[in-house]
Amino acid sequence: MERYESWIDRAKSSYGMAIMPNSLDIHIYYEDLCYQLQQSVEKALKGLLIYYGAEPEFTHNIEILFTDIEKYIEIPINIKQSMKLTIYAVQTRYPGEYDDVTKEEYEKSIKTAKECIDWVEKTIEENKKTNDAEQN
Repeated sequence: MERYESWIDRAKSSYGMAIMPNSLDIHIYYEDLCYQLQQSVEKALKGLLIYYGAEPEFTHNIEILFTDIEKYIEIPINIKQSMKLTIYAVQTRYPGEYDDVTKEEYEKSIKTAKECIDWVEKTIEENKKTNDAEQN
């Protein structure tokens, strides 16, 4: 398995942890689930950077990762919405002075994370096809 593929697999694992409680009858804070969604996006984007030969920064800030990715490709507007998940990386991980994450915010975050992971996988797949075609 290539190094970037390991990052994508971890992204999918974090995403899976975030959506799994939907089928369980247990109490988990939406903040904790959204943290996993943020992690899924962060890992997918770091995997994409590794695919392009870059070494990702040690950051949880999705905007910084997008800035680095834009050196290689254009990022669609809807994918850039993933930047909103950065707040879940640190601020909401522990009890504190913030509003609780609502079910609606959680569900929207699921959609946002899924779109980003799918975009990363599609981008890599399309790039591989282009490279294969150019080599033949």
